[in-house]
Amino acid sequence: MATATIWCRSRSAGAVCTRPTGHPGLHNRVGTGRMWTNAQADAPRCAGSGRRASAVPSLPGGFPSGRAVCPVCWDFVAIEGGALGEHDAYTGPTDDRDAAHRAAWFNTYGWCDGAAESSI
Repeated sequence: MATATIWCRSRSAGAVCTRPTGHPGLHNRVGTGRMWTNAQADAPRCAGSGRRASAVPSLPGGFPSGRAVCPVCWDFVAIEGGALGEHDAYTGPTDDRDAAHRAAWFNTYGWCDGAAESSI
């Protein structure tokens, strides 16, 4: 299995940089022609932080461990007081195991936020 690439976390107008972390020069979103500097980047905090949320269903192994899916960045986020905890916008898996768990969850439950009206 190939090792997951750790991507740059910079965003501009919601577009995620598609270069590896620690890259030199401008940030870039491949296919859009969009390039930006650190000064022009969005704040790393996801706009979904603080939104009302509830835990999504878990896989047999327990993933995602009582977390909710953020409808803005699609990360699995801890719930604090019935809302998504403060978090940076998701930019990619932390390792191969995380990538496999995320793939299994989205392949099982689909792209939803766990709400009753979704296709779970």
